[in-house]
Amino acid sequence: MKARVVFADPKLLETYKELEDSRSDEKKLHMWLNKAFDDIAQDCFCGIQIQKKLIPKKYINEYGIDNLWKYDLPTGWRLLYSVARDEIIIVAIVLEWMSHKNYEKRFGY
Repeated sequence: MKARVVFADPKLLETYKELEDSRSDEKKLHMWLNKAFDDIAQDCFCGIQIQKKLIPKKYINEYGIDNLWKYDLPTGWRLLYSVARDEIIIVAIVLEWMSHKNYEKRFGY
């Protein structure tokens, strides 16, 4: 199901834009995020759904989400997003991306 990809926070969008003009490792992250956004726009359910009981309270409180999806990026990075409906348009809301280490910490693994 196709979706429009948006950012949950304007600061996150700004961080994403800064990646493009940064050093090579961060440029790679920008490239991986672009591919992920393209994939999610084509099929918003292409990620792995996180069980509702495992959704961090931070996301529920900050964004009011009731679903969470994980898209695996290269070298252990994770992209977290939620899927919502805006009238007849499906919207994939990017919450954040993080290293595998930070992902494990966020989810208490």
